[in-house]
Amino acid sequence: MRRAIALAARGLGSTSPNPVVGCVVLDQAGRTVGEGWHQRAGGPHAEVHALAEAGEDARGGTAVITLEPCDHTGRTGPCSQALIDAGISRVVYAVSDPSPGAAGGALTLAAAGIDVEGGLLADEAAAGNAAWLTSVLHGRPYVTWKYAATLDGRTAAADGSSRWITSVEARADVHRLRAESDAVLVGSGTARADDPHLAVRDVPGAVQPLRVVVDTEATVVRAGARVLDEVAPTLIAVAQDADTAALEAAAGASPAEVLRLPRAAGGTGLDLDALLTALQTRDVRAVLLEGGATLAGSFVAAGLVDRVVGYIAPVLLGAGRPALGEAGISTIAQALRLTVSDTVRLGPDLRITAVGSTAPQTARSAAAVTTATAEQTEQSEQSEES
Repeated sequence: MRRAIALAARGLGSTSPNPVVGCVVLDQAGRTVGEGWHQRAGGPHAEVHALAEAGEDARGGTAVITLEPCDHTGRTGPCSQALIDAGISRVVYAVSDPSPGAAGGALTLAAAGIDVEGGLLADEAAAGNAAWLTSVLHGRPYVTWKYAATLDGRTAAADGSSRWITSVEARADVHRLRAESDAVLVGSGTARADDPHLAVRDVPGAVQPLRVVVDTEATVVRAGARVLDEVAPTLIAVAQDADTAALEAAAGASPAEVLRLPRAAGGTGLDLDALLTALQTRDVRAVLLEGGATLAGSFVAAGLVDRVVGYIAPVLLGAGRPALGEAGISTIAQALRLTVSDTVRLGPDLRITAVGSTAPQTARSAAAVTTATAEQTEQSEQSEES
């Protein structure tokens, strides 16, 4: 199963709006004879790739899958039927499929006489599929806030200079994060100060994410802005009542799209729930929030940050820009407590990954669905026996 989870991760950034899935097929003697993962939306699912590699060796064998096999016909056929046709005798999956349209594969397999077990390493598999599960269970994309800062929490010096606080190794890792995301999001402050490109570089085979700039008053993105090139698609979010004449003139023949959204109630900026809903309808399941401090603070205040990835350099600046702006936290009792899930050395820097409260909820919800499906499968088998 851990091998299947590792295979599933290869699909990050290229399968939305579908989940990432990995599959390992064992023959009757328990030897690995086929491996596969869902590589792109609309393409063959993980089970199909693994079964094709296994061939006749799959007959009488076991399929180990990170997600309950789907039971519906979309752009591809149901994986439950593919497993039945291949002669698989046992299926072990990690997380039950909570989506109404595709669930039910475990019951179909059990009805066909296949031994089915669910829940193996469910938490690990759910963590790898957090973006898709958040979308299904919470109705919005999964948001990762990424920042790079000094040891004393500064993202720029007092004069605004910030290139480069972190190392080459850390900056390369940011491009990996972008490649695993469906959209990269920045605010007007970052767009004005840095003119970021936001595209993925030096990641072979990467699908370019949607570049999103929150330009509430439509005054920041101007002709020649790097996000207006054709390397990756761009979405510029503005207020419904903003004057976009200058922005539309700047965009010119650029494929960039202007999205009008309501303003945030009782505050500045845009309605972030409306923004995430708009991204969800565009098949965005994983959002990488890259800055700056004001926009990140608004997301934290709204309870919309699921994961934080901080690149910390062993550097001190004293005065300078803080990593996080106003987030609606005034006392220590209101502090947002996170759980560190990973720490990695990248050259001289340290990458710290921490998850917020929605991540455990997503994992628990997925585990609850897994338990319910397993109980239904057991009841179905007992009914058939009686």
